[in-house]
Amino acid sequence: MQNKNPAVFGLVLMSAMLIGCSSPLTTREKGAGIGALGGAATGGIIGSAVGHPGAGAAIGGVLGLGTGALIGDQLQGQEQKQREQQTQIERNQAELERQRRELEELKRKGEY
Repeated sequence: MQNKNPAVFGLVLMSAMLIGCSSPLTTREKGAGIGALGGAATGGIIGSAVGHPGAGAAIGGVLGLGTGALIGDQLQGQEQKQREQQTQIERNQAELERQRRELEELKRKGEY
């Protein structure tokens, strides 16, 4: 049996385009793509059970796309926060090292 539903074809085409992009995908984009594919697959299965696999796949794909984008956006925010925290840790370590060197210099001169 061949599926001729244009909605399913559109979802597959959109997913292939996302995967084939030359620039790296953001976490949000990855989440949206994974959500769309997972939603389309789940929707297709549920749709098959009720006799409308194409409609189920289309609806599931759209819902999965939105959900995946929201989750990806949250993950992307967490990644940004982690990068900022790591940058602050590196600054603090550099300052500690500078202060250690200064203390050693003062000890060497006998001023401490």
